[in-house]
Amino acid sequence: MTRLFYGLSAGVALLALDAGAAFAAELPGKFDGVTIDAKLIGGQQYEGLYGRIGEWEKLTGAKVNVISKKNHFELDKEIKSDIASGSINWCVGSNHSSFAPQYPDIYTDLNALLPKDEVGAFVPSTIKASTLDGKLVMLPRAQFDVSALYYQKSLYQDEAKKTAYKAKYGTELVPPDTWDEVAQQAEFFASPPDFYGTQFAGKEEAINGRFYEMLIADGGEYLDKDGKPAFNSEAGVQALDWFVNLYKAKAVPAGTTNYLWDDLGQGFASGTVAINLDWPGWAGFFNDPKSSKVAGNVGVKVAPKGSAGIRTGWSGHHGFSVTENCASKEAAASLVWFLTNEDSQKLEAASGPLPTRTAVWDWDIQQAAGDPYKTEVLAAFQEQAKHAFAVPQTPEWIEISNAVYPELQAAILGDKTSKQALDDAAAKATQILEDAGKL
Repeated sequence: MTRLFYGLSAGVALLALDAGAAFAAELPGKFDGVTIDAKLIGGQQYEGLYGRIGEWEKLTGAKVNVISKKNHFELDKEIKSDIASGSINWCVGSNHSSFAPQYPDIYTDLNALLPKDEVGAFVPSTIKASTLDGKLVMLPRAQFDVSALYYQKSLYQDEAKKTAYKAKYGTELVPPDTWDEVAQQAEFFASPPDFYGTQFAGKEEAINGRFYEMLIADGGEYLDKDGKPAFNSEAGVQALDWFVNLYKAKAVPAGTTNYLWDDLGQGFASGTVAINLDWPGWAGFFNDPKSSKVAGNVGVKVAPKGSAGIRTGWSGHHGFSVTENCASKEAAASLVWFLTNEDSQKLEAASGPLPTRTAVWDWDIQQAAGDPYKTEVLAAFQEQAKHAFAVPQTPEWIEISNAVYPELQAAILGDKTSKQALDDAAAKATQILEDAGKL
């Protein structure tokens, strides 16, 4: 896996640090009497790490005041409100590679606050994606995100279902390798309102990101070489129709257009969904009998291919940033380092999320030895990482997402045709880019 990520980032060089710019005190340092205000992402797969904040407080003498904890879509809106009102008066914030390009100026350069060897311990591709205009604005946590396919194994072992599927479609019932097969199997397995073939997060960047990766898999492009919206194409209609047709067939829950990530995780864990494209952070949750009815019955494989023979692979990573306005940048950087150090990354990786430190990848692979499920998970995500691709690198990505997703919803709900919805979405996205001076 280490070789894989270095391969993905071939040619990437870490920014050089002057020795005098490195953090002077030995980490984590002493900061008696300092209070760090923080705005953090909340949600099932992110909470476990925050238990370590108390450890950092004991080691440093500082305190952490979590003033906000929300999903990243809500957190993004709050941060933008703070920018608009001139009230960036907190120190540490959760960040993400998809959101970071919107507001690079509010975050300080962590290269100037952390030792070079600590920055060098991360997978280079994640450091590259966390660096904007030469500034390391975010230190990655163990939440490298690319989605693989989770499925209930028993469905594919059921002889009656295997016989019925072959009689209906003329092919064997095996875990799908194309998105057409996913759609076909989702309709086959669905028995609403008690059981559904699949599901998807249907609002915010979540649905726009899923549409984006399906568009790529179908041979389309979101923005063309000139940066102009190009998703209202034949490939775009095909990609959106995939969601539309599943919703129309009632192969997905009726409320899926209001779902976000926690809804998907809880849905698959409830045992009422057959196939689920989801992030690595859910792997442990799905296989834990305390939280999941499908524990012991979960298969994991690389994401399917679209019509162009390309696998979906929308990816990114989470991290933590320090604001330029922070009065105690050294203490804030220490906290960010502590929440992303080897111990913290091992804590997160133990339940499924993918690490972003090279050494923790080696540790994670060693830990999986003798555990068939975790070995299967790591193998699936190792293969999936080969197909990973980021969102278009424009600061307007989230603003465009916010304009596009209601149009995608309109098509899914049947209020517009896919072509009408995409034409309207492209017009809105074009206006955003023109207003930003990009077109």
